[in-house]
Amino acid sequence: MTNPVPLQCGGCYHIYSRGNNRMPIFFEERNYVYFLKLYAHHVASVADTFAYCLLGNHFSLSGAHQI
Repeated sequence: MTNPVPLQCGGCYHIYSRGNNRMPIFFEERNYVYFLKLYAHHVASVADTFAYCLLGNHFSLSGAHQI
């Protein structure tokens, strides 16, 4: 396994993740709400979000790390 590279201030990023074997990661409506609450708590204060997409088996986020 490689060492992850830290996000750089001012950089633009597209971050995504998919469930193993394309299995669902969101099972109920409340799972989407919970994910967005966690995102707002941990990420929104340090990154500008340009777009996001939450689908049953994956999510995709595009944004920039704030300077």
